[in-house]
Amino acid sequence: MSQASITRCGDTEFRWGERTYVMGIINVSPDSFSGDGLISIEAAVAQARQFVNQGVDILDIGGESTRPGADPVPVDEEIHRVVPVIERLAGEVPVPLSVDTYKSAVAQRALEAGANMINDQWGLKKDRHLAELAAEWGTPLILMSNQRDKGGYDSVIQRDIAYYDDLMAEVTLSLTSSIELSLSLGVPRENIIVDPGIGFGKSWRQELELIRRLDELRGLGYPILIGPSRKSFISKVLELPTEERLEGTAAAVAIGIARGADIVRVHDVLPMVRVCRMSDAIVRWA
Repeated sequence: MSQASITRCGDTEFRWGERTYVMGIINVSPDSFSGDGLISIEAAVAQARQFVNQGVDILDIGGESTRPGADPVPVDEEIHRVVPVIERLAGEVPVPLSVDTYKSAVAQRALEAGANMINDQWGLKKDRHLAELAAEWGTPLILMSNQRDKGGYDSVIQRDIAYYDDLMAEVTLSLTSSIELSLSLGVPRENIIVDPGIGFGKSWRQELELIRRLDELRGLGYPILIGPSRKSFISKVLELPTEERLEGTAAAVAIGIARGADIVRVHDVLPMVRVCRMSDAIVRWA
């Protein structure tokens, strides 16, 4: 299956294979794992504007922490956090706005407010209606492979054991299931993006393996997003605290691009834009 060459998102066209696109993270949550959570609309809007000035291609706005063990956020509270930010940014910034949620009620309000992409960290496992919304609104849908619902997840993280015979086979099977459900619910093939789920139900060694073997996902025929930014596997390798994961993120981004990533989701936009440009010069320029 050949990869779709173009995905349209609002007024933007993503031409896959020509360059790597940078997605900047806007965490409107007080308990972000990386310490970058924002608790006011003004702070979120200011960060978004800064990211645009630094060369970001997509803004990903989320209102619920994805750190392991985080308490779920009620739908009304998540809407209260993300929708005002999207309303402020829609029509003001020249890049697409993605809503980072696995709840269709939140996504519905975000789309009405001006979002034009859905980023589902559960790949429709929690709420299949996200695909119906994406089909109805004609928006791209990011489907992540998330293994946090697998039995033994806590043991994997705490003891660094593997419970998959083949990690990539598990990830591929998960993504294939999400893709097939999306297609059956009317999402056009060209609007599907896949994410292998770095940091979601894998041990730190498996995170490394995932990046190393990322090119195996090219066979699915869909653009690939990766999100290694500030993840804990970097500290496991470098033995550094969370606030010192920039260089590790850069290495993961560069190798990910070499292995076929089309979008990188990051906290530190300016340095990662530069990493992407240099990596593209090596990997993509003829």
